[in-house]
Amino acid sequence: MVVDFLIIGSGIAGLSSALKLAEKFPEKKVLILTKEKEDDSNTKYAQGGIAVVTDFVKDNFDKHINDTLIAGDGLCNKDIVEIVIKEGRIRVDELIHWGTHFDKDDKGTYKLGKEGGHSENRVLHHKDITGFEIERALLSAIHKTDNIQMSSQHFVIDLITQHHLGRIITRATKDIKCYGVYVLNKNTNHIEKILAKTTILATGGFGQVYKSTTNPTIATGDGVAMVYRAKGRVGNMEFVQFHPTALYEPTVSPSFLITEAVRGDGGILRNQSGEDFMERYDPRKSLAPRDIVARAIDHEMKIHGHDFVYLDCRHMNSENFKHHFPNIYKKCQSIGIDVFKDMIPVVPAQHYACGGIEVDSYGRTSIHHLYACGECSNTGLHGANRLASNSLLEAIVFSHRIFEHASSVIDEIEDFEDIFPEWNADGTSHPKEMVMITQSMRELKDLMSSYVGIVRNNIRLKRAQERLYLLFKETEEMYNTTTISPQLCELRNLITVGYLIVRSALLRKESRGLHYTTDYLNKKSFAEQSIL
Repeated sequence: MVVDFLIIGSGIAGLSSALKLAEKFPEKKVLILTKEKEDDSNTKYAQGGIAVVTDFVKDNFDKHINDTLIAGDGLCNKDIVEIVIKEGRIRVDELIHWGTHFDKDDKGTYKLGKEGGHSENRVLHHKDITGFEIERALLSAIHKTDNIQMSSQHFVIDLITQHHLGRIITRATKDIKCYGVYVLNKNTNHIEKILAKTTILATGGFGQVYKSTTNPTIATGDGVAMVYRAKGRVGNMEFVQFHPTALYEPTVSPSFLITEAVRGDGGILRNQSGEDFMERYDPRKSLAPRDIVARAIDHEMKIHGHDFVYLDCRHMNSENFKHHFPNIYKKCQSIGIDVFKDMIPVVPAQHYACGGIEVDSYGRTSIHHLYACGECSNTGLHGANRLASNSLLEAIVFSHRIFEHASSVIDEIEDFEDIFPEWNADGTSHPKEMVMITQSMRELKDLMSSYVGIVRNNIRLKRAQERLYLLFKETEEMYNTTTISPQLCELRNLITVGYLIVRSALLRKESRGLHYTTDYLNKKSFAEQSIL
């Protein structure tokens, strides 16, 4: 199969770029691949909302820019921050045009939430399922667009580059080009070759590298791993954001998120003695940026020997809570917690990847004809720590900028001859036992959670690196000798992601933002981004 535009991923980034490309080029083929169902994406699980300046009486772009820079702890690209914040308002209007409903008051004015690190109320939301609502609206628009093909149950294995023609490629190679992908059709269990003039990666995050995460099971870092294997550039992988308040349910995965908007509406973090402990850590208390709050909770749990802290909502207006957070209310009820009588047990869980595939201001990667946007990319917006509810904003701004650039060059890309080989599975056989894959996955999650979590040091990181190398060798041998399966590919991708996180963390000789190491507590060198 040959298409003009190939988009991998069906979240806000992938769907919005597909809609714009299809509308501008009705005669061209737009193909979206997603490895599970069409609505399975990190976007779907975003609760809080999308941060954008709409109230220009109390708020302005400079305030939002400054809040983002402060949260990013000196490593944001200021030019990118200005682009995203200033262009974001127009892009949000497009979401509304496509049918997204954000909550309004009785006068028809948008309700604006406030989350950690924000100086003003500026978060547009749809109850506590904003991502679900955005996903619904975009998929509805996709289904009305004739020249978009959506193919679910298609697991992308690798990018096709000159490497597949026998050429030796290194990270120093200047003219690496992407010609499409090899993909496992899970419906037929056959590996297909899909060629494309333009490929857009919108593959989401990598939360499943950790034992406790708010990410869905599909978040296995596929895009980042594929680009790294293809000798593309990735960066800032050490900056892994842990959301401070996931519901404490030890046997449940993924973790249920208690959105930061609950604290924005007045929820207070307390330790198991009932103390409002955040006042000891930051003057912004429970509304400090996520890295500070997550470390504070982690410290409280360690010094007291507890498995969780509490989020106190008992003083909040019950009707407002039920209206704004209906799903959180129902979830707590389902496990016997009355939020107006009981405090909610919470614990930090991996939530967001601030690093990823290196891109420029138009979403271009270091590989020609390959773009990346959304959580799989590293745009420079987040720096060392993402400001709450900036992720959806980044995704729609960069999907538009990719649309602009890809549109301007698509007719200049010459047709290429299909000289690329079909996938070669010679010499492989079905694995005799899946337990090898599941046990390796369990080991990976355990070591990343134990050694590469909220607080780190070089001893832990080096131990993780050594264990990861053993897992890598075992998994590569399995990959080279057994038939391809999604489980094996996901394990392989997550091991690559784990390696990149550890290597990046070892390279950064300072504590900054989400990378907090006890070996460099007082050193801040304002080092350059770590590019691998």
